[in-house]
Amino acid sequence: MILHADDALIVADKPAGLPSVPGRPAELHDCLWLRVRAQFADALVVHRLDMATSGLMLFARGSEAQRTLSRAFAQREVEKTYEAIVAGAIEGDSGEIDLPLAADWPNRPRQIVDPERGKPSLTRWRVLAREADRTRLALEPLTGRSHQLRVHLAAIGHPILGDALYAPEPAARAADRLLLHASALRLVHPIDARALGFTSPVPF
Repeated sequence: MILHADDALIVADKPAGLPSVPGRPAELHDCLWLRVRAQFADALVVHRLDMATSGLMLFARGSEAQRTLSRAFAQREVEKTYEAIVAGAIEGDSGEIDLPLAADWPNRPRQIVDPERGKPSLTRWRVLAREADRTRLALEPLTGRSHQLRVHLAAIGHPILGDALYAPEPAARAADRLLLHASALRLVHPIDARALGFTSPVPF
């Protein structure tokens, strides 16, 4: 589960179905952060993955590293790549989805496209492979909105397979898990400024 650890940061590989941080129901108190803290007591959260999403997560060691890494995320200096399998044959080989997102308050934790209240949200996509009724994509979120990749892809008519929250039937039941994986992470080390890159094999 731990791929890398040094004096400033930890990179872990989260399985699908495990929360990033503790949830409110008692059954969701187990999470990746607490498992990492069992080995590194000073581990602090920098960003999160949806419970249904698997892949790479970054943790800071101590509050100073957390501030530096959080600033890097806010300034889009951390590059994240995801891989997903979506419903249908998407047109073109690459593109961008630029749709503002906001919380769907009556139906939280759902998010919605909202031109009036939504925050700017941008996703880049690139086709990796095609099948008759599905497409494998590389995804790069240039903003970090909650559920951004899931909502953006559903909004353009290509929901991620296995997405029980946003995909209509039968796409929601086309897989036994959400087919979304955080496969690569690139950043500058907060102490010595060396370039770091990490990858995680896609489990689907």
